[in-house]
Amino acid sequence: MIPYIYATPEEVARAVAEEAFVRPSQEGWVHIALSGGSTPRLLFSLLAEEPLRSAVRWDRIHLYWVDERCVPPTDPDSNYGMTKATLLDHVPIPEDQVHRIRGEADPEREAKDYCWLVGSELPFDGEYPVFDIVLLGLGDDGHTSSIFPHEPQLLTEEAPYAVATSPKGQRRIALTGPTILAARRLLFLVTGEAKAPVLRAILSSSPEAKGYPAAYIAGHRPDAALYTDVVL
Repeated sequence: MIPYIYATPEEVARAVAEEAFVRPSQEGWVHIALSGGSTPRLLFSLLAEEPLRSAVRWDRIHLYWVDERCVPPTDPDSNYGMTKATLLDHVPIPEDQVHRIRGEADPEREAKDYCWLVGSELPFDGEYPVFDIVLLGLGDDGHTSSIFPHEPQLLTEEAPYAVATSPKGQRRIALTGPTILAARRLLFLVTGEAKAPVLRAILSSSPEAKGYPAAYIAGHRPDAALYTDVVL
């Protein structure tokens, strides 16, 4: 990974906003896969405010999700629900350019349907659909997307999306390894000292990082950009 280190989470979020939303949308159409969880919340909030809100060409952006919890969009756990409340309700993005994963649907069926949707919207590299930007997070157990260490088969699963299960038993729909790696650009957004040990392990290629899904992705895409406030 190529690190870009900033002093505060807000500076990190502003840099990612410029790289993932502002500049690409000013250049043309852009298809972005968003991660959920708590880390992107600040990014979304800043994008919903001026001056970033007006700097983005929302009419040129298509949004997708890297992963989703299998819950209704009104559930506090819903990645889409969080994104809607912090970003989508506040920016002029066309409704038909927001492609949510239906967490309330049957997981196996929805994973297949979302594979079809992504395949119909994106170009292919010969095997896999190609996002312009995939925005990834990092869990303190080394997971990314909803690919956890106990389900390494999702790192090589050929279907673009598949059903995953968190260590606590929650079912999720997750973007899988090959389609993550096929993206034109990969951006890791990692903030907070709680993420420091796992991030340092990945960057130093320490033995403990061998089973981390995020380490697998980083190892296969050395050009992935890391935006962080962690001192490395």
